[in-house]
Amino acid sequence: MPTLTTHLYILRHAWAEELAAGIDDHSRRLTKKGRKRFQKCVRHLQDAGMAIDLVATSPLVRTRETAEILSAELANSPPIVVVDDLAPGGDWQSLVEWTIKQDAARVAWVGHAPSVGRLVGLTIGDGSAAIRMQKGAVASICLDDGLGQPGELEWLATADILAGEA
Repeated sequence: MPTLTTHLYILRHAWAEELAAGIDDHSRRLTKKGRKRFQKCVRHLQDAGMAIDLVATSPLVRTRETAEILSAELANSPPIVVVDDLAPGGDWQSLVEWTIKQDAARVAWVGHAPSVGRLVGLTIGDGSAAIRMQKGAVASICLDDGLGQPGELEWLATADILAGEA
């Protein structure tokens, strides 16, 4: 039987290239400044006790790159899995079912706005909640009764708090 997911971190991708002529939205990469700023954020969060066993990411380039930074900066370098339901328009229930099947107590989901704000609301049991997630933001949710039951938002950290102004 899989380990019960007891902690979920929901992240919005770090700072990416602007959408411009010739750049497909799915292919947008993180900026150099965005990479460095997000690395600093992850270091602060790890120092504060954030620990992750598995990173799930949207298939879009900017989220995969964000997930790679997250994994590389964490001491245990958790594995990364691409999960289509983290892309814009993904299905929350399918994402929950996939996550429950994983053998991980502490999972991170890396996605896009406004979807990540909705994921936070749904995970804490309020599908109508409007939660604004800035680029590079991380929400920490405790799941005493397991994923799929209402969790508790422990904290929401923005890059402005963690890494200072851009």
